[in-house]
Amino acid sequence: MKRPNLKPQVTIVICTYSRANMVGQTLLSLKQLTGIDQAEVILVDNNSPDNTAEVVSQAIEQLKNTVNIRYVFEPRQGLSVARNTGIDVSNGSIIAFLDDDAIPAIGWLSNIREAFDKYPEAAAIGGSIKPDFEISRPEWLVKGLELPYGIIDLGKQVRQYPRRLHPFGCNCAIRRKILNELRFPEWLGRKGQSLLSGEETWLFGQIRKRGQKLYYIPDMKISHFIPVNRLSPEWIKKRYYYQGVSNALEGKGLPALIRLIAELALRRVYIAFTSLSVKAPSKRLVRDCRLESIRGSVETLRSRGAAPIHE
Repeated sequence: MKRPNLKPQVTIVICTYSRANMVGQTLLSLKQLTGIDQAEVILVDNNSPDNTAEVVSQAIEQLKNTVNIRYVFEPRQGLSVARNTGIDVSNGSIIAFLDDDAIPAIGWLSNIREAFDKYPEAAAIGGSIKPDFEISRPEWLVKGLELPYGIIDLGKQVRQYPRRLHPFGCNCAIRRKILNELRFPEWLGRKGQSLLSGEETWLFGQIRKRGQKLYYIPDMKISHFIPVNRLSPEWIKKRYYYQGVSNALEGKGLPALIRLIAELALRRVYIAFTSLSVKAPSKRLVRDCRLESIRGSVETLRSRGAAPIHE
């Protein structure tokens, strides 16, 4: 008698570092997902110093016979490393990524499956991300500062991502055939408490260079927790600084360096020109964040011995 094919269509990869107080809630929320019995979940513990392993073990016990969860320990620090480890041990033809502080909507998984079936030309997809603030949303957190918090709403229609946007790692799914050739760059991305990023921009940029498409799926919804320690002007300016560092580290080779230097110069001129009319505190914060991003890039390029850029 021929045995049924038990290979899951979708693997959900959740990477965690020192978030024992959050990851258990995320794992338990998976029970509600439509079609979760046909998926596998890989929890990659990226060398957490807290009791993450114990919390995950308890969640696995609570969800046995309901959600298929595998715990994997990755001692090498780095979010990109952890994600690549999750890919290595996965079995699905679609790899979906969810953050350890995110709660997916009931139809999240079924919408991922349906989107890849309906849009065979899509190499990767992403969805809407609603913020779950630990405290009230600050007045200074205006639209222009939402992206670093992963707040995404591109409307109610399926569409390709615009040129300067791409799926966010806390809510995205990628075909395995893409990840057989490309992986997250391990010189970029979070490492422990570092705010280094850029790994998603690099990966989705490579996918686009191959002529492949990225689709926004509005019903692929999650709620993403934003803790109080990130809700300050000081934190968001630091986040922009490290975005600048990431931008400087992202490109390799002389052409990429020349493009970045030209872009930094143009951005500085634009900010200087538009700053003349900036009066509102929130707009000044947006300006300061953009300047911090430039400073991060400039200081990183100088430390790497690149051609000097006048500030």
